[in-house]
Amino acid sequence: MALPAIAPYPLPRPEELPENRVAWRVDPSRAVLLVHDLQQHFLGAFPGGAEPLTGLLGNTARLLAACRGRGVPVVHSTQRGGQTREERGLQLDFWGPGVADDPAALAIPEAVAPAAGETVLTKWKYSAFARTELGALLRESGRDQLLVAGVYAHIGVLVSACDAWMRDIRAWVVADAVADFTRDDHDAALRWAAGRCAAVTTTDALVEELA
Repeated sequence: MALPAIAPYPLPRPEELPENRVAWRVDPSRAVLLVHDLQQHFLGAFPGGAEPLTGLLGNTARLLAACRGRGVPVVHSTQRGGQTREERGLQLDFWGPGVADDPAALAIPEAVAPAAGETVLTKWKYSAFARTELGALLRESGRDQLLVAGVYAHIGVLVSACDAWMRDIRAWVVADAVADFTRDDHDAALRWAAGRCAAVTTTDALVEELA
């Protein structure tokens, strides 16, 4: 039930991405960046100093800089340490007790940490919308686009993008700013997203659009 030890793998290149069914364009006045679950509890499963971790963090940092520069709101999802059995729910059956109540496990790397004034959600389920204020934040700010970076691609990233689709919120999954258990899982998540609920893009393309 614990997280697996993840072997290094290269992040996908632009020519390896699946074909999108949609041709959406990002509008900084309509977009929000979701930085999904970049806590050490999840990142510690990756080998340090290698891809996908290095690319994940570097590209997310670039997205953060681009969004902050264009006034795109940033939302960070995090899980709380020491969840009770009731709070954990069915995640306990699949993944065990979750994040320990330990500052080191709960920490977010400095390069992708929340800046002053940015929203930090306490996330309870795979979707960042479930039992959080993310939907209300988008609705009340008149924004209907969600850019998603973080971990893990085939779990919370994909389910959050699909949940956005069900709310008529356009989602972009940033292929080289997410990471997963394996490259196969990563690629499968991108294929499903591109074919069913989101646009798949790269950090370079998104930064160019935002500029």
